[in-house]
This record gives sequence, structure tokens and C-alpha cells, in this order.
Amino acid sequence: MRKYILVIFIVLLIDQLVKIYIKTHFYYGETLHVFGLDWARLHFVENNGMAWGFEFGGRTGKLFLTLFRLVAITGIGYWLVSTIKNSGPKLLAFAIALIFAGAFGNIIDSTFYGLIFDTPGGTNLAMLFAEDTYGSLFHGKVVDMFYFPFIQNAVFPSWIPFIGGDTFTFFNAIFNVADFAISCGVGILIVFNKRVFPNEKQITPSENLDSSNI
Repeated sequence: MRKYILVIFIVLLIDQLVKIYIKTHFYYGETLHVFGLDWARLHFVENNGMAWGFEFGGRTGKLFLTLFRLVAITGIGYWLVSTIKNSGPKLLAFAIALIFAGAFGNIIDSTFYGLIFDTPGGTNLAMLFAEDTYGSLFHGKVVDMFYFPFIQNAVFPSWIPFIGGDTFTFFNAIFNVADFAISCGVGILIVFNKRVFPNEKQITPSENLDSSNI
């Protein structure tokens, strides 16, 4: 159990340190090219809703989304504890720990950041533990910063319906450490599906014949 708690702690620590640094040292929308590379960037944005910035229902929708995340992470935590207690595959427990840590990291943002940060804008950097904060409990924004547009201004072939001739960027998502942890956890569950969800040993015809003779 301790090693999985350590995984969760390390992911949360790195996630929050990076978010706080970006939020207090980058102007909103500022971009830094890592090692001068155009396809590796730190780009400070805030996500008020779900993945890719999707939003719904204004403040009420935001509250519902945060509460839903709290319920979901409770379920994930129960899954992790149950897996460990039942001596489940270690790789499964590791994957769940990553998902739990990532979900928890983003919940910290959406639950508390509105209470401890002010709003960055123009030439003003966000201030931690500011007097004039930008939100309330459960109405914080998730901080994103990693941007890797490997392919830019590419054009869809003209024969593709509806989008032929349109330009696109790959990969255009902006994400954080917590998102990366969740993706790694889900990736482990998919790639190593047979190892993390082993089927019960099936009885072979010879074993069935032997048991019938008892």
C-alpha cells in the first residue's frame, strides 16, 4: 500500500508545483519554446470545464462537474484499495494509482484555486493567496501548460467529406502533469489488458475428464 501512496504523492507534488510555478511566473497566454523547439512549448491557459476546454451550464455546470469529479475519485479510490486488499495485479494497482493521482490533482485546482489565486491579465501575474481571489469553492480553473503541436498547418486531403482542404494541428491539446498521469494509467489498462484483468483459468477437456472420474 505504501508504494502506491508514494506514487500518488509524487504525482500530486510534481503536478501542483508545476501548476503553481506556471501560474505565478507566466502571463496568461504566454508561450515559451522549450530548447527553442517550435513543437515543444509551455503555454499557460486555464481550463474552466472538461477536456479540451469544453464547458456547459455556466457556474451551475461547473459546480456539478466538480462534484461529479469528487464522486468519481471516491470510486477510483475504492477500486484501488479493493485491488490491493484482494492481492490484485500490481500493474493494475499502479495504473489505478496514476489515475487517482491525476484526477485528484485536477480536483485540487477546480475546488480550491478560485479561493487562493487572483485573476492574471495583461502585465499582471497571478498571485498566490491573494486578497482579491477570482472564484469561490468548487469554481476554480484547471491550469494547463504542456503543448506539443508536432504537425502544424497540415491540410486534410480534398477527398475527405466536410473537412477536405481544412488545416489542422496535431497534437493540439494543452495538458498538465495530472492529465498525463491519467493518460498513462488508462494506457496501461488498455495495452496490458490481459495482465491487469486476467481471466480465470479455464478447465481443459482432460482436466474435466479427470474430475468426472473422481
